[in-house]
Amino acid sequence: MREPLVRGPAGPAIIRLFYNTGGRLSEVGNLMLDDLDLHGETIRFHGKGAKDRRVRIGPKTSRAVSRYLRVRSTRLGAELPYLWMAARGGVRLEPNGIKIRLKQLGRTAGVADVHAHRWRHSFTHEWKLAGGDTGDLMLLLGWSSDDMPRHYGASAVAERAQQTQARLAIGERV
Repeated sequence: MREPLVRGPAGPAIIRLFYNTGGRLSEVGNLMLDDLDLHGETIRFHGKGAKDRRVRIGPKTSRAVSRYLRVRSTRLGAELPYLWMAARGGVRLEPNGIKIRLKQLGRTAGVADVHAHRWRHSFTHEWKLAGGDTGDLMLLLGWSSDDMPRHYGASAVAERAQQTQARLAIGERV
């Protein structure tokens, strides 16, 4: 089994991409080098149904990906067009390899049930908690159905409702 290049700078880059974009495992795992625009701090995801979308990754994630790219450039197979590479052998790190490595990183950190899709739910929750527009959320996450924001945001709907109630403080104005 090849050791993935996730231990060093790739680990933070991958985790930041998931957390900062809500991307699917296949979208993050299948990124190509030409999908990156680190100066514009964006990436292009190739989503379900052959729908491409460009999303912002922000300065911290851009720096993490840049650090990973510096290490990647010294590896065998650095000329490959895929973003993620295995540490040895100059081969592509497939989405399933990322999935396995995320579980390992979670176990090491003492966090149960770490998987890529978890960040998609967290992204949705944080977006809605911050008052983000549902239409914008749908665009960023590549959804065409109005059911998806409700489904992904359902896990923390009570927390958001309580925070809104506290912020509005309706009973406190009487």
